[in-house]
Amino acid sequence: MKKLLVFASVAAFAFCLTACGGKKNAENQATEAAEATAEVPEYTLLNLPTVDIATFPKDADGWFTIFDGKTFNGWRGYNKTEVPTRWTIDNGAIKFNGTGGGEAQDGDGGDLIFASKLKNFEFEFEWKVAKGSNSGIFILVQEVEDQPSYISSPEYQVLDNENHPDAKLGKSGNRMSASLYDMLPAKPQNSKPFGEWNKGKILCYKGTVVYYQNDEAVVEYHLWTNQWKEMLDNSKFSKEAWPLAYELLMNCGGPNREGFIAFQDHGDDVWFRNLKVKILD
Repeated sequence: MKKLLVFASVAAFAFCLTACGGKKNAENQATEAAEATAEVPEYTLLNLPTVDIATFPKDADGWFTIFDGKTFNGWRGYNKTEVPTRWTIDNGAIKFNGTGGGEAQDGDGGDLIFASKLKNFEFEFEWKVAKGSNSGIFILVQEVEDQPSYISSPEYQVLDNENHPDAKLGKSGNRMSASLYDMLPAKPQNSKPFGEWNKGKILCYKGTVVYYQNDEAVVEYHLWTNQWKEMLDNSKFSKEAWPLAYELLMNCGGPNREGFIAFQDHGDDVWFRNLKVKILD
């Protein structure tokens, strides 16, 4: 009797492996087929003026000061040759003067970039927001004609967690401040309330990226890996949902794996100051 039971169990298990495996393979094939049909639209990368970071002040520890607190030397609009007029200098900080209109990205607004392409680096900064404000910091930005900066670059979220609805969207807090937007939540979540300055840092070295908020490492991820692909597949930037963003983000930094730092115009008041870069090449 025991032998019959064992044989029956083995047979059932074998059937389950065949049937379930076949079902799973069919599902995988269907997903792959759907992704294959999501064609990537044609796009154009712009080639606008850049600056040499080596011409900026450098301290004894190798940190370049990329904002002097008084001028926009080295900065310009994303996909533009000038600084959009809604970006101003306010008491030693770069400020975006909000329109209240969400992601404006046009007219006298739009994102702001430091016009030197960076590859392996640390970027230190401070940020604060007004009540209910939303913004972001992007790295490895490519200037894609008629497209927003975030289509090609990972985002360090900048947000008033208490008063902006985006904090409650996404998954497990992955749209709160210092998160890898819509992919990884910042842990611990230690941002300060609106109106107060937060310290931030982004480390980018040979594909490893670490976000810091108020002196704590809160996010780590690895570009150009299976982990990166899986995160994109499960985000708003998936190939099925947004083929062009998926293509560009899968190849962050383009063929040279380098790009610009950018600050986002999300239509809200936001400030940035004490901006320093250390080159790690």
